[in-house]
Amino acid sequence: MSDRSYRFTHAITRNPAASIIAGLRAVDTGTPDLATMQAHHADYIATLRETGATVIELEALEAYPDSVFVEDTALCLPSGAVVMRPGAPSRLGEAAEMAPHLAALYGDIRRIEGADSFIEGGDILMTETEILVGRSARTNAAGIAELARLTADWGEVVREVHTPPGVLHFKTDCSLLDAETILSTTRLSASGCFKGYRLIDVAEGEEAAANTIRFNDLVLMPAGFPRTRDRLVQAGYDVREIGNSECAKLDGGMSCLSLRFTPKP
Repeated sequence: MSDRSYRFTHAITRNPAASIIAGLRAVDTGTPDLATMQAHHADYIATLRETGATVIELEALEAYPDSVFVEDTALCLPSGAVVMRPGAPSRLGEAAEMAPHLAALYGDIRRIEGADSFIEGGDILMTETEILVGRSARTNAAGIAELARLTADWGEVVREVHTPPGVLHFKTDCSLLDAETILSTTRLSASGCFKGYRLIDVAEGEEAAANTIRFNDLVLMPAGFPRTRDRLVQAGYDVREIGNSECAKLDGGMSCLSLRFTPKP
C-alpha cells in the first residue's frame, strides 16, 4: 500500500491576520490573542519544516478574517488540485486567492463552480483508497457530487458520509494516522463510516484532540490532551504537540492550518 495520504514534500500556510478577532465561530469562547496565535503558528510551521517539507508561507489577508485556515480553500491530490467553494459566504474569496499559488505548483487545477455547490476542505479526509467527504453546514450534496465528477478521471473514489450534528467539519472529529488507521471521536466512529479501518478513539472529554495531522514521520496534535497523546505514543506514533488555544476559539485545528501535498507539474 502507498503512503500518498500522509507523505508530502510541500505545505502551504497563511499568516494569521489582525482581523482574526472577527473570525467565524460556532460558540463564543473568547477573542483570540493574535500574538499567541502567531507564536503557535510559527511552531507549527517549524515542525512541518522539521519533517523535510518545503513550506510556502503566504501573507496575511486582512479582508478575510478566517484566511489562516487555508485547508478549506482547496483539495490537493497527487494528480492535481481542486479549488473549493466554501459554504460560508464570507470565505468565498479565500479560494480565489489560493488558486494562483496552486497553479504555480500544479499542472492541472480544477474548480468547484456550481452555483448550488458548496464544499470545504475541512470536510474532506483523503485515505489511500478513497476520499471521504462529510456533509455538513459547510459542505452539501451538490458540492460532493461535483468533486466526484472532477476527480473521477484521476482515479479517485469519493464517498459521502455525514458529519455529526453540531460539529463544524468532518475532520473536526477525525484524522488519518497512517494508511490503515484513523483517530476519531466515538460519536463519529459509532456511525460506522470507518468500517475497514483500524480505529483509535480519542479519550473521553478530549474530543478536540481528534483533529491532528500525519505529516511524513510526525503526528502533529493540539497540546493539552494528555490521555489521547499517550494513546498515540503507545500505538507507536512520533507525536508533536502544538499550541492551539487561539485557533480553537475559531473552531480551528491542526489540519485547518495547511494544505499538504506533493505537487505534480
